[in-house]
Amino acid sequence: MERVVVVECSHMQKVIELNTQRVEYTLRVSKRSRGIRLSVARGGVFTVSAPPFIRTSVIDEFIQKKSDWVLHKLAYFSQFPKKVVIKNKRKHFAEHKGKALALVRERLDHFNRYYGFKWDSVTIRNQKSRWGSCSRKGNLNFNYKIALLPPHLADYIIVHELCHLGELNHSRAFWSLVARTLPTHRRLRASLRKVGMSLS
Repeated sequence: MERVVVVECSHMQKVIELNTQRVEYTLRVSKRSRGIRLSVARGGVFTVSAPPFIRTSVIDEFIQKKSDWVLHKLAYFSQFPKKVVIKNKRKHFAEHKGKALALVRERLDHFNRYYGFKWDSVTIRNQKSRWGSCSRKGNLNFNYKIALLPPHLADYIIVHELCHLGELNHSRAFWSLVARTLPTHRRLRASLRKVGMSLS
């Protein structure tokens, strides 16, 4: 039987896939809500507000119908990411390394269903100027801060490095590979540039 949202006021973290992009959002259920409302804020923070007793399938269907609007807003507001103040860099790295590794492995497996590439190792590093890299030996490296990015930008980094296993360059053939799973890669790349650091 389908689950129904009955809590009068609550916040729930949820995930939905829009045009092959994994999008996280906060579902706010409140008696004050008169209908389903979508909002996107700085850093690509996506919030969905809904009244009680709305079925989850109805909410998901509503978001899917607005997928183009959602992805456009996420790409735009990701240009203005939340600033993360890191006081103890070693501690911060230790706290987020495991989450970053789990995220990267899960999304690599997801996207590799379309590619079928093989890699040698996956490593999470504490780098200052690079989001990720791929070596000629097939080693994939990612910055631990990927775990702090909006999901659609994290996916872009992961797909970018995954596709380097097929094309270790930035040729047309490489971008064609990226476009197979991320047709909006140009928009995503532009958003990531606003955040800073680079890909190789």
